[in-house]
Amino acid sequence: MNLFSPLILGELELPNRVVMAPLTRVRSGQDGVPGPLVAEHYRQRASLGLIVSEGTYPSPAGQGFSGQPGLVTEEQLAGWERVTSAVHEAGGRIVAQVMHAGRVTHSDTNGGHAVVGPSGIAIDGETRTNTGKKPFPVPHELTAEELPAVVQEFVQASRNAVNAGFDGVELHAANGYLLHEFLSPASNQRQDGHGGSPANRARFVVEVVQAVASEIGAGRVGIRISPEHNIQDALEINADDVRATYGVLMDTIAPLQLAYLSILHHNPAGELVQDLRERFAGPLLINSGFGLVTSREEAVALLTDGHADAVVVGRPAIANPDLVRRWQEDLPLNTPDPLTFYGAGAKGYTDYPALAL
Repeated sequence: MNLFSPLILGELELPNRVVMAPLTRVRSGQDGVPGPLVAEHYRQRASLGLIVSEGTYPSPAGQGFSGQPGLVTEEQLAGWERVTSAVHEAGGRIVAQVMHAGRVTHSDTNGGHAVVGPSGIAIDGETRTNTGKKPFPVPHELTAEELPAVVQEFVQASRNAVNAGFDGVELHAANGYLLHEFLSPASNQRQDGHGGSPANRARFVVEVVQAVASEIGAGRVGIRISPEHNIQDALEINADDVRATYGVLMDTIAPLQLAYLSILHHNPAGELVQDLRERFAGPLLINSGFGLVTSREEAVALLTDGHADAVVVGRPAIANPDLVRRWQEDLPLNTPDPLTFYGAGAKGYTDYPALAL
């Protein structure tokens, strides 16, 4: 298995196995419309085997950040059409990461909508809103009667993504956002059929995956998880519970034959990740660290040693639009500037140079 060899992920055909991670860059303004700058950013990186877009919200209540793009309004979808067209014209493939922020937001960020979650438990800390930093609010606990409507938000957003030219979607069930909140026993303390046991906590995620796969085809759907990541108070500190929860999730969605499973975990070769891979029984994408830089040597080794089918990279893709060529030919890399990761404008976004041919 070679990092630079082709790979089939469901309906997607990749020319190489270097995948651009979903990277929050908040360049889409107050209205969540990706403009020409966003299209240029993604176009520049079309030589990566697959681009996963930044997290995009499926409903106004699901917006987590100011400047985050959405998959809701006609203007947002028209903006994404320009992005996907630019990527495809440059020979690339791009999927939309569908991300509902859940309780990781504030009504001052999401346009005054109620902040929701599986349980009425707030995150301990502050969030950056349109009106400054504020404590995370106690979320409205979604009722059993409200859950089907949230499932349909994911379905509609996924249909919107495909209609806007995306090659598929990645469902964001990681990093403490809504789907992950249902999986974690710390954020999900429900007493109904969507809480309590590992199978019950996995149920809402399964319902979303099944509904989206039914709408756009399982071969265009991936899912991203981050077991044991312990971020944004979605704590998973009991190893047995983690294995049980994610094990039942994999066992339940495996028959769907999704395009891929993407796992963010610090130990890709470990028993947990490899067991989940076996139970999923499909292509595995590995992201070995959050805030840690994946090196060329690590990426090559992950595939050479058979621990994954593709490697998901963040910071190297930010700073090197031609990352695949640089890694394939073992050429020097640009250094990413963390001070420009977030914000407005081209600096640190579209001005990283590619090497001359």
